Amino acid sequence: MSSSDADGGSDDRSAREVEVPIRLYKTVTVFSTLFAITGVILGFVLLDSATNRATAELGEVDVVVAIAGLAAILGGAGVYAFATRFRAPEMGNAKDDDDEGSNDG
Repeated sequence: MSSSDADGGSDDRSAREVEVPIRLYKTVTVFSTLFAITGVILGFVLLDSATNRATAELGEVDVVVAIAGLAAILGGAGVYAFATRFRAPEMGNAKDDDDEGSNDG
């Protein structure tokens, strides 16, 4: 086992990334961000509605709407997380650049 395999190196990282043309990358980024934001906002609106602005007693909470709100939030987060796997060939990886020195202090 090499050191890059042990610490989640570039082989593992490149297996998770999908290289697409820059135009498709921009489209995926725009729409996935739009869907993710919409899902999260819709989820919080549903949770707010289910709990009557967080003032409802436990027995008065609409469980189905609350679960739908949580699902919308998780769906939005999932869309965003999977969209981060895309990269364009023109994009460099800062970790691969050896010409920059460390300015940590």
